[in-house]
Amino acid sequence: MFIQIRDIRFSYNSVDVLKDISFHIEKGDLIAILGNNGVGKSTLIKCINRILKPKLGTILIEGQYIEELGADVAKKISYVSQQNQATRLTVFDAILLGRKPYVSWGISDKDLEITKKVIEMLSLHEISMRFVDELSGGELQKVIVARALVQEPILILMDEPTNNLDIKSQIEVMNIIKRIIKEKKISCLVAIHDINLALRFIDKFILMKDGKIFSSGGLEIITEENFNKVFGVKVKIQNIDGRPFLLF
Repeated sequence: MFIQIRDIRFSYNSVDVLKDISFHIEKGDLIAILGNNGVGKSTLIKCINRILKPKLGTILIEGQYIEELGADVAKKISYVSQQNQATRLTVFDAILLGRKPYVSWGISDKDLEITKKVIEMLSLHEISMRFVDELSGGELQKVIVARALVQEPILILMDEPTNNLDIKSQIEVMNIIKRIIKEKKISCLVAIHDINLALRFIDKFILMKDGKIFSSGGLEIITEENFNKVFGVKVKIQNIDGRPFLLF
């Protein structure tokens, strides 16, 4: 298995937030974590990225315990957080910062070349010399995704990557994510609250309830019964162009 998450438990002030979370991620997987607010989606992302330390459990990346990787974990996992502040840097420099795990004495030609390639891949060349704090929300999010990509990770963790974006920007960002996963043959685990957006672009899911995994799998777990139990609301599911769509 490419990446294994085994029996993860996490607590805030003695209150269990994650309870025996176990699943695996295969190479090329794009997986959405779905569930109500407060169910532990963001906490799980942060535990995998070692921003938070689990109370119990283990994480293995390509058969190696994550603790053994030390600082090199940043060469394996990149993270797109829910809140991203715009700074007074050019787009190019902001993306180049993603090469930090590889920089020892200074920025190399390889660092610059990888940054240029990612900028071209995400069609950011026209704004590469603009300042980040002058960008729209959609443009900023593309820059954050680009910065994650130049780390050359095998796994990208994303916490609500389309939060506060307009519909057009949401679709653009999700299209970019799906295309990159396919082209780069890397994996992505994304916590997302917009269910229909997830159903449009993603084929594997983890449904969370009460800090546990309620169900996981492909489109076969997207049922009215499951969503009623997980979200506590009655929904209707219709297929549009071969994809499920939730009606509330």
